[in-house]
Amino acid sequence: MSRIELGGATLELLAQKAIWWPAERSLLVADAHIGKAVSFRRLGVPVPHGTTDETLAALTALIDGHAARRVIFLGDLLHSARAQSSASLDAFGRWRERHAGVELLLVRGNHDQRAGDPPADLGVTCVDEPFSLPGAAGLALCHHPEPRAGVYVLAGHAHPCVQVGRGIDRLRLACFHLGPAVGVLPAFGAFTGMQAIVRAPDDSVFVVADNALHALPPTPR
Repeated sequence: MSRIELGGATLELLAQKAIWWPAERSLLVADAHIGKAVSFRRLGVPVPHGTTDETLAALTALIDGHAARRVIFLGDLLHSARAQSSASLDAFGRWRERHAGVELLLVRGNHDQRAGDPPADLGVTCVDEPFSLPGAAGLALCHHPEPRAGVYVLAGHAHPCVQVGRGIDRLRLACFHLGPAVGVLPAFGAFTGMQAIVRAPDDSVFVVADNALHALPPTPR
């Protein structure tokens, strides 16, 4: 865990690819992409089973471990309209029943626009970006990592990672990529791709590896 100050808020970066906001008792996660595997299988692409359950189990562990009262999804909760299958929604519904007292808020992303809002009985409040909680106007919660005047933006969308090693020994590791005005969370979903970041001298990067966070040294100017 790494504690940081962004947009006037004290936040904790977690090795589980999420952010804990203690003052709001809220978890921030980006790019869960629930139902992505189902979407691929419906297109005839053989992909692993159980990724939705894995993603939801990871979220349960975070909620229980922090006694969270709210989860804020920074876009791409559902992968596509095909993700609104009975299997995916049944799994989500069972998970929702277990966490009936937790507020769920979705800042719509590009995949959410195509998938449509989750069914009303799942109790997910859906809003457009940018979104700020009352009393936290300095922090804009978005999906797209684009700067906005007068606020610090926390977003997803990019699935950031760093590349280490060379050739066949090269690895890609998910990371938090925090610039001076925009911070991007790693993709939370168990079945998502990643995109290597390009670092600027003023960026802070925290890599997720071996269930821990590792701060990278700054790049030279």
